[in-house]
Amino acid sequence: MTGCKKNNGTITPQLSASPSEIVLPASGGTTDLTINGNANWTISNGASWLQLSKTSGNSGNSTVQLSATSNETGATRSITLSIDAANGQARRVSVSQPATIYPSYNISPQAPDSIGMSTAVQLADKFTLGWNIGNTLEATGGETSWGNPLITESYVKFVKQSGFTAIRLPCAWDLHVDNKATAHIDQNWMNRVKEVVGYCVNNGLYVMLNIHWDGGWLENNITKAKQDSVSAKQKALWEQIATAMRDYDEHLLFASANEPNADDAEETGILLQYHQAFINAVRSTGGKNSYRVLILQGPSTSMSLTSQYMTTLPADPVANRLMVEAHNYTPSQFCFLSEDASWGKMFYYWGSGHHSTIEPDRNATYGEESDIISDYDKVKAAFIDKGIPVIMGEYGAYRRDNSNHVPLDLATHEASVDYWITFTTKEALARGIKPFWWDTGGALDRSNNTVKDQRTIDALIAGSH
Repeated sequence: MTGCKKNNGTITPQLSASPSEIVLPASGGTTDLTINGNANWTISNGASWLQLSKTSGNSGNSTVQLSATSNETGATRSITLSIDAANGQARRVSVSQPATIYPSYNISPQAPDSIGMSTAVQLADKFTLGWNIGNTLEATGGETSWGNPLITESYVKFVKQSGFTAIRLPCAWDLHVDNKATAHIDQNWMNRVKEVVGYCVNNGLYVMLNIHWDGGWLENNITKAKQDSVSAKQKALWEQIATAMRDYDEHLLFASANEPNADDAEETGILLQYHQAFINAVRSTGGKNSYRVLILQGPSTSMSLTSQYMTTLPADPVANRLMVEAHNYTPSQFCFLSEDASWGKMFYYWGSGHHSTIEPDRNATYGEESDIISDYDKVKAAFIDKGIPVIMGEYGAYRRDNSNHVPLDLATHEASVDYWITFTTKEALARGIKPFWWDTGGALDRSNNTVKDQRTIDALIAGSH
């Protein structure tokens, strides 16, 4: 370039850099930066991951090659290059590279198959009362590591005979990968989960398969810093799960997560990106997955937070195939607190007509009928009334008659638990919320397929009618 002279004969300083914003491919690559000026220049580059073919040049037109290898850091990386010329001019160029971690596992997509695949509303009408097989497939050390036996088809049949029409399978996946670098799931584990899903589907039960806590890789990382790496893992795992399970009919539903730790609008926005990665991965595999009903968890699976912050759902290429999930352990001091805490004591007695005069300091002081109904009404207005079914994927209140904290007014405590179970079940179903009882072997004995807690089963069935 030739210098431009002012009227007094001096040369006008010139410097340009194009483009001013560069995005390198996640898998790595090279791009050109063009610098034009009428003085010597230098580039300051503080990024070890970004290579420049040269960092200085003379006046005139110059091309600098920028290159980077695959970004496997788990997060988008970026740098602002500073280009400074001897004539006093300076320019800034923003360079970024999104993260990529895992290969694509969508290696055999099929044409969409809608045969026998209902909408979410149609499907929700086909089941009533759900059952969790908890502390089993999601156990960190393997299926039996938390004290439960292997899931058998006879147990699944027993659950159905006990009055339940749907099963939720909490499941770990990242804990069962055989190559951390590629997030490849051990095929022995995949086959085992598929076998258990088959037990359910083959016996006419609807089954909800999720990625449960799984070490917290999603649930504890709902942050901007982690959103790229978590989305990448979500994609890799769900492409594998969806491909392996693709031929099951509408009896199989997929659920994106479990109890994601999101508590405000910003975190919910990041959570929705994780759900979007889930939807995209499942749909991309085709076949019946193109129309399978998918379940999205609200922030902290709290009914109030979900209705407040999850005001829009991610995009889905097929209409009317999404459900929302929230949980109910209200109040926690009554439902599951196992010892007195600094922030509050255990409640033994709950609900109208079920407070104790013998042990009044153990009566519930919040979270009773009106609060339960308020939460239910919120999700009904936010979702069900708009044609989006809601799953109460976990709920429960548990007896303390076999613990170290036996209520002094045991009869009233037992009646309180019965009442909570029946009330929460009945009121949920009255609003179209489909409840799934959380059980880890306390109500139905998995070793011999017998009822261990008949009062709980009776209360559940009473609430479902």
